[in-house]
Amino acid sequence: MMGIRIACFILMVVITPYGWYTWVFGAAACVLPYIAVVLANVGSDVQRTEVITPERALPVAASSHPAPAPGGAPTLRIEEARALDERRPEADGPA
Repeated sequence: MMGIRIACFILMVVITPYGWYTWVFGAAACVLPYIAVVLANVGSDVQRTEVITPERALPVAASSHPAPAPGGAPTLRIEEARALDERRPEADGPA
């Protein structure tokens, strides 16, 4: 495309007498870079992408709790909230 643009610039200046074709060569020399950039960006590398949810890709972590140390200080354990269908019913809840 740049070779055609340079040729348009040269023909615009060299061909005499100047007339309507001079304007055509000038317009082509100005518009061709835009067309070249658009064609380069739209190339054939367009792919359709699928949405992949990360929740299905992550493995389920097994909940194993270490045994408390004998005679040691009490251990503070912090857990994340479980999903609604996995929660254990309260054993000593108010009745």
